[in-house]
Parts: sequence; structure tokens; C-alpha cells
Amino acid sequence: MSSNNSSSETRMSRNNERTQSSGPKRPHNGWRLFRRILFIIVAIGVLGILAGAGLFFYYAQSAPKVTEGALSSDTSTRVYDANGKVISRLGAQNRNYVKSTNIPATLKSAVVSTEDRRFYKNNGVDPIRIMGAAFANVTGSSLGMQGGSTLTQQLVKLSVFSTNASDRTLKRKAQEAWLALKVDHDYSKDQILEYYVNKVYMGNGVYGMQTAAQYYYGKTLKSLDLAQLALLAGMPQSPTNYDPTSYPALAKKRRDLVLEAMASNNAITSAQAKQAEATSITTGLVKNHQTTTSNDPKTTKVIDAYLKQVYAELKKKGYNTTTGGLKVHTNLDMGAQKKLYDIVNGNSYVSFPSSKFQVGSTIVNPNNGKVVAMIGGRKTGNVTFGLNRAVQTDRSSASTAKPLMDYGPAIDYLYYPTYEPVKDTAFTYPGTTKNLYDWDRQYQGTITMRKALYESRNIPAVRTLQNVGIKKATTFLKGLGMTFEKPLTLQNGIGLYISSEQEAAAYAAFANGGTYYKPYLVSKVVTQDGKAHNYASTGKRAMSTATAFMLTDMMKDVITNDNGSGRSAAISGLYQAGKTGTDSYPDDYADQVPDGATMDSWFTGYTKNYAVSVWTGYDKQFQTGHYVSESQTEIAQQIYKYEMSYLASKSTNTDWTAPGTVTATSQNNKTEYYVTGHAGTVSDTTATSQYGSTNTTSSSAYSSNGQVTTNNSSSKTNTTTTESSTSKESSSTTEQKPGGSDGGNDDNTDSTTTSSAGSTATSTDKHTNSTADTDE
Repeated sequence: MSSNNSSSETRMSRNNERTQSSGPKRPHNGWRLFRRILFIIVAIGVLGILAGAGLFFYYAQSAPKVTEGALSSDTSTRVYDANGKVISRLGAQNRNYVKSTNIPATLKSAVVSTEDRRFYKNNGVDPIRIMGAAFANVTGSSLGMQGGSTLTQQLVKLSVFSTNASDRTLKRKAQEAWLALKVDHDYSKDQILEYYVNKVYMGNGVYGMQTAAQYYYGKTLKSLDLAQLALLAGMPQSPTNYDPTSYPALAKKRRDLVLEAMASNNAITSAQAKQAEATSITTGLVKNHQTTTSNDPKTTKVIDAYLKQVYAELKKKGYNTTTGGLKVHTNLDMGAQKKLYDIVNGNSYVSFPSSKFQVGSTIVNPNNGKVVAMIGGRKTGNVTFGLNRAVQTDRSSASTAKPLMDYGPAIDYLYYPTYEPVKDTAFTYPGTTKNLYDWDRQYQGTITMRKALYESRNIPAVRTLQNVGIKKATTFLKGLGMTFEKPLTLQNGIGLYISSEQEAAAYAAFANGGTYYKPYLVSKVVTQDGKAHNYASTGKRAMSTATAFMLTDMMKDVITNDNGSGRSAAISGLYQAGKTGTDSYPDDYADQVPDGATMDSWFTGYTKNYAVSVWTGYDKQFQTGHYVSESQTEIAQQIYKYEMSYLASKSTNTDWTAPGTVTATSQNNKTEYYVTGHAGTVSDTTATSQYGSTNTTSSSAYSSNGQVTTNNSSSKTNTTTTESSTSKESSSTTEQKPGGSDGGNDDNTDSTTTSSAGSTATSTDKHTNSTADTDE
């Protein structure tokens, strides 16, 4: 018994020992696991820091150089012409640079308190500030006064780097920090403050706080009081919104925040802050700003429209033109620009009826799409960046649309020869009672396509479009860079709502053999970091070489034929082609203007080197006296003539040669052309309709005057048709007779209406304005 008990006690004692010995091991194992996890975390952290440091120094090695010149220069955008000459600097003033000794201590305190409270303690980069800014942004306690970047980093950003949002990358931030450290090492705090005060953008084209003091207060910085200096110190964050002349409430709120920050930073007392806050934000502001213009006023007027379009292109490309410090190279030919400006603003070339008579014109290089000159108006006074009529799309292009929408597609899709018989007989728009007429209210029977084009007859053009079809015509136009918000109709065959820029680029495709280049003004942009961004237009085949050549050959006659509608554009010895366009008034207004008066007059012409499109008319065409008389329709041609004469004097004069896809043939002692393999005529898809048809008479039926002898109608049949239903709101197409001006008002309306009255009907609803983009 005793031995058994002893044995049992021994086992129990051992078990107790095991239990006691195993108890302490549990916390020991847990600590070991904790240490292991902690080690891994620390190791990852160290590796992350090492990797981050490695990446930082890797990026730092490729950082651009920061020079004293870069730090002290302004950040305005400079614009250059095609020859590399500076033609403009964005901004109303030259900057008035102020040295550190002349910067009031109060302004320095205001800037530091607002932008970087630890400025005098940090080394260009402030980790404490970065963490504080992050916390403040989360809690909303910073009142918008302190960001993560030090004042030195902001200076580096303005001096070296692009301010585009797309460039705000980790690499850029690392390089910015690295350069801030270098700047802080190489320059004193007073120098850094001096550079900053002179560099920041202050709104209204003003750079630097000394210039801003003169602009807003008419004084130097030393002459400003605390409230005024606080206002200037707070403006750089958002100079447009804190402009005291435009947004006084926002400006006051910002100024008061600066004053509070100064008091918090012990730069001023609370009493001083409150006293300054009580000062009206408009106290001391001048009404007439003192400016020392950075651009020659004469040059500014000459290039105004071109420059406005340059900035539009830059904006679409995402550039900041106010604080970007950009160098913008353009395609501007200053000689061509000055000549065009002189022609439309002087009295030496053209006799203009009044100062309100307006012009919009664009010149394009057919071989690359470069816009070399542009005029947006005449007699515009001192207005800067006013209405640019060269790119407006709210006026009908009239008969200049015919090669684009009617005859171009007819050759390209239906293989019309230049001698294709087309009918100039009574025509009513399908589904309506609206009749279409020409300037003489007469019909010529069946004539050639060539004759219909150079005399600018409306009915043959619309019949041709009817055969081609709206769908194909729209596709053809799209190939020439023109798209529209709403579907086109037959009436657009004699009037499209496009700009002179679009039209010049489209006609340029005829000039170069059928390749469309999107027009563009900006060729290169160099950002502050030295990166060059080049721009060009890639050519796309818009039509066959045969189509381009045959259209060009027919449009030569517009200028040279005795019955051509554009004879006033003729230049002796120059190989050129072109088309006229005039747009008449609607019937309900026609009796308020003289016979033959029009709303718009166009001429678009070209050589192998230049395409020039000119629109003329009045901005308010329905105002009393604001019509283009029959004789004044020649003004567009005259402008073209004098400008093209200048352009031709500085370029080669070569004729177009027929491509291998075109075959020449003789018709009535005149050379005509057809697409090789398609010498015959094309049957009319509407031959059985009441609206007439293209006659398929053989070429032997042509008479000596270019007409086709048929039994359908005689030449110049008088119009005696009466319509049972018309609308007073519509316009009959009464294009001006050939011989200087265009033979055809092109009905510039897009939809038809029927009502009871006594003339032709067309709605004046302009719902087909082009929306084609003009940028790269």
C-alpha cells in the first residue's frame, strides 16, 4: 500500500513540475513572435526608406539645373513668329523688379506668415510642415494658409517646372525638393524672398508685387500700408479670384486671413490686425492703371486675332499661359499678317463702305496645314482679344460650299467629268413647294458642270448634290475636317455654316492634290523645365488626286472665264483657282434692302503654296444700312487679290499637272478632263422625278458656248412659274450675277416650310453650324 502511494505521489509531483515549468513558456513564445513581427515591420520600413531614398536620388540626378537667371526671370508666356522673333508676351505690363533692400519688412513678414511660417528655420524642405499641412488638410484647421510646399519649393516650381496638372508627378516632386535644398544652400533667405516677390503672378497680366503695387495702387511697395501689403501677399494663391477690383469680397476675406496669420506669427499685434481689417478693401485703388506695355501696340493690333487663336490652342492642349513660363513658337508669317492687316484697315487697297464693314480671313499653307496669317476684324479700336470673325461659324459660306459638298463628291463618288451635262431647269425642293432660283431668275437648260461651277448656278449644284446623296456628301465633308451638329440637307449644297479657317484648310486639299491637313497655329511649346513639345498636322487622304485636279481646273475658270463669277480676283500670270459666294436676305426682309444686296460675300482661292479664305459683311446684317451692295460683293475678291499678290511675290508660281488617273479630251476647242476609264456621262437617279434630272446627252451635243443642246428647255428661259405655297420667313436664292461678284445667293437655310404667300420658301433656321475642332 505504502509503495503504491509513494509511486502515485511521485507521478503527481512530476506532473506538477511539468505544469509549473510549462506555465512561463507561453509568454516567452508570444514575445518571441511579437519581436519577429516587429523586426519584419522595421525591416520593411528600412527597406522602404532606402528604396525611397534611392528613388529620390535617382530622380534628383536627372533634375534640371536651376540658375539665378531662372530664379529672377518672370513667368510670362512668350510667343514667337515662324522666324523665331518674339511677337508677344502675355501680360499687360513689363515687370518692375524690386531689390530686397526696397521690399518692406512688413511685406516680407506677410509673405512668410502666409506661405511658410518656418521659412527662416527650414532648409528649403520642411518635413514638419509637410506633416502639419497633411493634418491641417484633414482637419480643415489651416484656413487655406499653409500647404505642404515651402516658399523655396514654390519658387523652384515657378522658376523651373511646368505648372501643368499632368506634370505633378512623384518624379517632379522629388526633383522640386532636391532643387529647393540646393537653392536654400546657394542663396540667402533674403535673396529667395526677393526672387519670389518678383516672380509671382498677380492677375491682370501683372507679374511681381512691385508691378502689382503700381497697377492696383499707383504706388511703390514702400508707399503701401499694412492692409494693402497684406492684400498683395495673399493674392498669388488665386490672383484672379482675389483681384480687389473685380472680387472685393473675396479679396477682403483673403487679406484678413493674411493679417490673422501675421498676428499669429507675432509679426504684428492683434490690435494692428484688427485695425487693418477695418480698412475698406477699395481704399487706395486706382481706376486708371499705370501700364508699361510689354508689346508694341501696333504689333498687338496686327496679330490680335491670330494671338487669340494661339491661346485657344494652348488651352486645349492643357497649358497654363499665365504662370507657365512658356515659349510658344507659331506658324505666323509676320509679313503676310501685316500685309493682310494693312489691306483691311487702310484705304490704299480697297474702298470700304464704312468702318463697321467687317472682314474675317485665314491663310493656310496647303502642304502642311500651317495657319500663316489670320484677321478677325477691321477697325476694332483698342479692343484686345475681341470677336475673331476668322473662326466664326454662324454665317453661311454661300456658293463656296459647292466644290465642297456638290461637285467634289460628284467627281469622287460618281466619276463626273468636267463636261458632265447638268440641268439648270425649274427645281422644287422635294416634299415642299419651295422653288430654287439663281441670281437672274432664269434657266439655262442643260449645261456643263464646268459652266455651272464658274457661273455659280444654284440649281445644277443642288441637282448634283441630289444625285450624290447627303450621306456621301457628308462623308466627303468629314474628310475635309467638317462635322455638323445636325444632319445636312439639300439646301446646304449652296451654303454651309463654316469658318474661313475651315474653308481655307478644305480648299488647301484641292491645292495639294487631295490631302487634308488640320489647320494649326502652334508648332512648338517649350516649358520652363526646358522640354520641347512639337506639334504638326498629319495629312490624310480626303479625295482622289483626280478629284482635286479636276475641281482646280474648273475653278480656274471662276477667275479667268469672261462669265466667271470671280474675275475681280484675277492676278495676271498667276496659276490660281477659287470660288465666290454671296448670301441674300430672306424674303420677309428683302424689300428693306436694294436689289442685289446680300448679307455675306466670300472668296476662297488658292495657289500651290497658299490657300486664302475671305469673308466680308456686317456683324448686325439686319440693322438699317448694314447690307453688302452688289458692287461691294467684289471686296472679298479684292482683299484676296492684293494679299495673294503679296504671297505670290515670295513663292514659286507653278501650274498643276494632271495625275495619271485623269484623261484629257477636247470638247468645243477646250480641254476637258475625266477620270480615266469614266469618259461617259452618269445617269441621274432622279431622272423620272418632277424636279428635273441630269441630261445624259452625249458630248457631241455641246454648243460653242458650253451648253448642251436639248429639247428640254432653251437657254435663259424666263421664270414664269408661280408657287401655290411659300413662306415670308424664307429666302429665295438670288446669287449675284457673274462679273466681279458671285452669281448666286446661296440659300443659307437648312429646313423648308410651307405656308400661304407668294414667293419661294426656305426657313432661316441655322441649325447646321460646324463643330469641327481646330486644334491638333
